[in-house]
Amino acid sequence: MTRLIETFSALSDATRLGIVERLMAQGELPAGDLASDSTISGPAISRHLKVLRNAGLVDQRIDGNRRLYSVRPDSLRAIASWTMDHRAFWEASLDRLDALLQEDPDA
Repeated sequence: MTRLIETFSALSDATRLGIVERLMAQGELPAGDLASDSTISGPAISRHLKVLRNAGLVDQRIDGNRRLYSVRPDSLRAIASWTMDHRAFWEASLDRLDALLQEDPDA
């Protein structure tokens, strides 16, 4: 559970979520590309990438003088698994609400 807290905390920032979404869509990218297409500075992107690495959401690979980043599929699977586990709870709750509303049409 601690790992999921770190994961969701890291993704709660719009910039970091955007980085993860971009890496998911485009695959491995150098840090320079992530910074050049952003309205924030290179050092700020580096700090965001460090948070994502520490949360286990992205991997860093060194290729010469470039730092390449990619999404860690196992982290995304953990998020999907957690979401699916909780889906049953929400569906059951909504089914109960629907049944109550069917019983009392004035509600």
